[in-house]
Amino acid sequence: MRTSGSAGGTLPAAPMTAIRFILAFGIVSALMDMVYEGARSVTGPFLGALGASALLISVVTGAGEAVALVFRLVFGRLADRPALRWSLAISGYALTAVSVPLLGITDALWIACLLVLAERLGKAVRSPAKDTMLAEAGSALGRGKAFALHEALDQVGALVGPLLVGVALALSGNYGPGFLLLAVPGLAAMLVLFWLKRRVPDPAVYELAALQPDALKPAGVEPAAAEPLDGAPLDVEAGEATRVPGNAAGMPRQYWLYAVFSSLTMFGYATFGLLSFHLVATGLLPPALVPVLYAAAMGVDAVAALVSGWLFDRVGLRVLLVLPVLAAAVPWLGFSNNTALAVAGVLVWGAAMGVQESTMRAGVAGLAPAARRGSAYGMFTACYGLAWLAGSFLIGLLYEQSIFALAVTVTVVQAAALVIFAVVRPGDSRDLTA
Repeated sequence: MRTSGSAGGTLPAAPMTAIRFILAFGIVSALMDMVYEGARSVTGPFLGALGASALLISVVTGAGEAVALVFRLVFGRLADRPALRWSLAISGYALTAVSVPLLGITDALWIACLLVLAERLGKAVRSPAKDTMLAEAGSALGRGKAFALHEALDQVGALVGPLLVGVALALSGNYGPGFLLLAVPGLAAMLVLFWLKRRVPDPAVYELAALQPDALKPAGVEPAAAEPLDGAPLDVEAGEATRVPGNAAGMPRQYWLYAVFSSLTMFGYATFGLLSFHLVATGLLPPALVPVLYAAAMGVDAVAALVSGWLFDRVGLRVLLVLPVLAAAVPWLGFSNNTALAVAGVLVWGAAMGVQESTMRAGVAGLAPAARRGSAYGMFTACYGLAWLAGSFLIGLLYEQSIFALAVTVTVVQAAALVIFAVVRPGDSRDLTA
């Protein structure tokens, strides 16, 4: 179905509302989060059981996050091509769905490390395309809300997956059955994803519709809550929204300052792999309870994502002031030898992750030219992915030498991030280029 615009132009009508598209994509992510978050909940102690040291666990899990982030620079550029977005999303989800169950049939440390990296590569392949499509759909109701809602649905799977692994581990006494069980939600996610692609072959229709005058909006699309994304004026005629050439050739200065701030916060951010290894190696928790704690952290993650996303749409990026504070508290609590403090540290880690995975991403959309949004996500995540890898090496090294020195170092890094944030000086707007 097509809806007529002015001067004889036409605009494709959305086959489902933007909120339903976001909810459907959220179901896909929830199912796939059961897979990879279920695996991530035990990666640290699993690798430790295969003979890995604390440094190797920190480096491998940090490298996994770096792979998931840095390679988005490549796949982000590919995601700038609308025709490739669904293919990238499907390929990335498929790689994760295959890699995790294979962990259940290996007892070789080097193969397990490669599978951990392969699973994270799947996230790199799909994420820029997924984020771009969500940003397009989010034009109709507010990107902070869109990313926060998607992240909250993510966390439903992130909560259930670790619990399944924990039950399987408690019943079997080993990690293999839990990994194999995760093949079921992986298959379900792929089926829903193929259905969604058939229903909405081009999610750009949501953003185009949101930029139309009210009289030209197709039925089924919510009122626009979109703002200019790159400072360039909009030209709406003949039923199509196009951008008058402006600063689309590059990213604004505020974008790069924002990337530096985000990179510093992730440089001083411990991975759950090392936190969970600490819990088991020090005898603070039995292995079967570690996934349960991770599930609780994911519940905190979901709440933090919703709250910070809601605040983002009202006060802008100033909500991110809390992120360095939370990240600085993690090592002081999470690496203690007191069970209550260590558990509290993991929950704080979950709150920081919720802010980082929702609101930090939402901020990028307001800084990037619309035509290069996929590249913007790719470059942004590459910056803080490399920082996370470097920080993971340093944190793992310091963990084996002095936990006190580790905590002090992280605190100093997060203080530096706050200084950069003061330089960025985000105002009340959701768009720093405004």
